[in-house]
Parts: sequence; C-alpha cells; structure tokens
Amino acid sequence: MSAGATAARRDVIWHDVECADYMGDLALWVEVASEAKGPVLELGSGTGRVALRLARAGIKVVALDRSPELLAELRRRAGEAGVAIETAVADARKFQLDRRFALVLAPMQFVQILGGSSGQSAMLAAAATHLEPGGRLGLTIAEPEPEPSSAPPPPDVREVDGWIYSSLPVEIRDVPGGFELHRLRQLVSPAGELTDELDVVRFDQVTPEDLAMEAEAVGLRLADRREIRPTVRYVGSTMLLLEKKP
Repeated sequence: MSAGATAARRDVIWHDVECADYMGDLALWVEVASEAKGPVLELGSGTGRVALRLARAGIKVVALDRSPELLAELRRRAGEAGVAIETAVADARKFQLDRRFALVLAPMQFVQILGGSSGQSAMLAAAATHLEPGGRLGLTIAEPEPEPSSAPPPPDVREVDGWIYSSLPVEIRDVPGGFELHRLRQLVSPAGELTDELDVVRFDQVTPEDLAMEAEAVGLRLADRREIRPTVRYVGSTMLLLEKKP
C-alpha cells in the first residue's frame, strides 16, 4: 500500500482493525440463525465478520450496509471462501428489499449508532416489515464500564503491505444521551514514519426496556434475552431477540 491509498481502501482496513477480530458473539449468532430455519438479513455487515461465518455454516444470508466499499470487500472474501452472499447497499433506517426473512440481525451495538431514538425506531420499523410472521430481530446493546479498568486494553494492530495500522481505545466519555468512544489511530509507513489521528464514535444510551417499548410500537415483542461475555478488548453486551407478532 502506498501513501496514495484511497480513502475507501483505508476505511476497509480500519474497519477490519477495529471490528473484524471480535469473535465473542459469533457462535451465538450461528445458533440463533440455525434456529430460524430460513433466510437471514444482517444489518451493518461491513466486510463480513458475521455474514461470512453464517454462510460457512450453510445459512443463506443477505448482507446490508450503506458502504459499497465494505460490501465489495465482503463479496471478494465470499468468493475466496467459496460461499454465496447476496449484498444490498442501503441505510438500515429506510431499506426496502421487497422480500421477507426468518431472522434479521444487527450485531455489535449497531442499534446504538443510528442517531438516537428516531433512528432506532426507523430501523426497528424497517426490520419488522421485512420479517416473516413469527420471524425474529436479533440485536445487541452495551454500556461502558462505570469505572476504567486497572489495565487498559491492548491496541488492535494489523499489517497491510508493510504498513502498520494500530487503534487504541483511550477514553470513554459521557455525553448527553449517550457516550463517546475515543480511539487513537496510528499509521506507521514501511519507512518508519508515524502519523496519528483521533477517531470518535458516538453511542446512544439504550436499555433493553427502551428497545422493548419501541419494538412493541412496530409489532415486535421481546422473546428472549442473552448475555455475551466481555473479552480483553471488547465490552460485554446484551442480545435481545424480538419476535414479530402474528
């Protein structure tokens, strides 16, 4: 990779650095998808962390993301893996696919980066219209640690064509209605030159009770709740399974 790498290519790499190595929820998503016994739609698929695992397990999956670059990389990886994954470029708050699914997934706190209650409600409504009767929407939410850990997590690091990409969480800051994750992104060139920047992602504060109430308004009811344990690099989360009413 050269210094002239496109912004789209850099977005793919940073997405992989910060998301692709998380495995704490994968077995549970495969279990839930296998129970659904029907096609699965994943929202916010990115480069395919979950979608590829489902496809390898023999589950028919459609991957939706608003980034065509991330989905192009997902399709490339699916081809390498010899699995078929259909993709759709769309906003999860207003997508229309003219088909129904047994299960819709929104992993990794996706519901918390949709721009507040209005974005969450829009996503829930769009997902509900794409579910078969009795189909389920699975999503995860997380809250930051009330106190910082005694030992900070190690950075996420990846080497691509001699360039070293490093992302280190440095702060979780409370803001009105949610919290911000601050990460220091550092890039080291093959010649040893270092550049860095601060990346900030805002998460909305959401409780299971909040989502259950919003879900009821669009014809979904809380069917199950499961916990996903934290890892050294990632906080724990709560998975909610919302079922479409007959």
